[in-house]
Amino acid sequence: MKKTLSNMPSLKDKSILIVDDEVAMCELIETALSMHDCRCHWCGNAEDALKAMNSQDFDVVLTDIKMPGKSGLDLCNQIHQLRPDVPVIVMTAFGTLETAVEAIRSGAYDFVTKPFELELLTLTVQRAARHRDLTRQIKMLEQQDTQQGRFGSLVGQSETMRRLRKTIEKVSRTDASILITGESGTGKELIAKSIHQNSSRVNQPFVAINCGALSESLLESELFGHVKGSFTNASENRKGLFLESQGGTLFLDEIGEMPNAMQVKLLRALEESRVRPVGGDQEIPFNVRLLTATHRDLESAVESGTFREDLFYRINVIQLYAPTLRSRGSDILLLAHEFLKQFSEKNGKPTFSIANPAAEKLMTYSWPGNVRELRNVIERAVTLTRYDTITLEDLPRKIIEHKGDNLYIGGQDPGELVPLSDIENQYIQHVLKVVKNNRTIAAKILGLDRKTLYRRLKSIESSETLAPN
Repeated sequence: MKKTLSNMPSLKDKSILIVDDEVAMCELIETALSMHDCRCHWCGNAEDALKAMNSQDFDVVLTDIKMPGKSGLDLCNQIHQLRPDVPVIVMTAFGTLETAVEAIRSGAYDFVTKPFELELLTLTVQRAARHRDLTRQIKMLEQQDTQQGRFGSLVGQSETMRRLRKTIEKVSRTDASILITGESGTGKELIAKSIHQNSSRVNQPFVAINCGALSESLLESELFGHVKGSFTNASENRKGLFLESQGGTLFLDEIGEMPNAMQVKLLRALEESRVRPVGGDQEIPFNVRLLTATHRDLESAVESGTFREDLFYRINVIQLYAPTLRSRGSDILLLAHEFLKQFSEKNGKPTFSIANPAAEKLMTYSWPGNVRELRNVIERAVTLTRYDTITLEDLPRKIIEHKGDNLYIGGQDPGELVPLSDIENQYIQHVLKVVKNNRTIAAKILGLDRKTLYRRLKSIESSETLAPN
């Protein structure tokens, strides 16, 4: 049987209560679960189980149905009333549809039939523990005011976002040019605005433009301005964004899309701190803080000759990376709740909550479109839902059916085990897939320099070419 590195949650440090009148069964389950670094406590009847729950906190309860005194269903019902946050898994040797329905009605999280495979039981307990973690997070997020103020809409409490905010605080105190990199939809413009809001230029203009949205001639006019009559439809003088952002911050988004000829003109303007309007004969000085952003691998673009090396070093004094949404953990739910509030108010609806199954799907989805995609999904859900809670049926099919990638590491049979180099090659390819083949970002994640990564990729390509069909 193949083993994979799965994204199932760990049971490390979780506390599990096992309730069964068969001592051998309790010991068997305890032995299996303890291999996953969790703590197990077991007892033989419902009364002792309730006493144990009064004295300590459990993450999951496993209970048999047929026991002396109160049944497992009675216990499940009481736990559901007293501690609805604790998931209960019901075990029984009498696995009928009626029994399963009765267990669910009693508040059970799940239902397993004896005899069961210990791996399947462990997986069920892992899911239940994950369910409780999500319940806690959702409750916390519903009560928590998201961090605003000087970080504006830069929402997030993950360690990645905490580090990013600390870095923003540092770089905001300087006037150094900053290049913000990261995938599309990660909020690079929000990072730029946050830098501006924390800088000494906060009371001056923040001006943004997408360099990939305009032709070369229009981009030059937008950035540097033009004089009346310099081209068709130039009916009056225009200052241009460098002068409109005078004293403040100019943000050039998707600078990697800028035509080469325009790159030359931009570099000259930055080096001279002066702009010449299109059709003009005088240069006008400016004082702005330049921030740029791209989703492209500019270092590779420099090597291929599509982006000027001198401009790259001019704009890349400091580089910030906008983290992907899939790397931000529970920030996914934090952002989802923030968007829920926004769209609830916009549509004149009561504030929604998110059902646990839907929350789990949001947490496990890979989010190739990042925060922008999440925003779109939540807006769609608020528009379509018939209830005051976002459920699975309110989510797109691709999220409901999403399954994470697994990395093959071999099996128990020594003949199935693979060399370490194969695992490394698989992981390198996996990282490249996740970062959409951005080799600069991949190299940073892998802890390699770019030349070493290129050598490894050539080696992988060679081995695949030579491999027998």
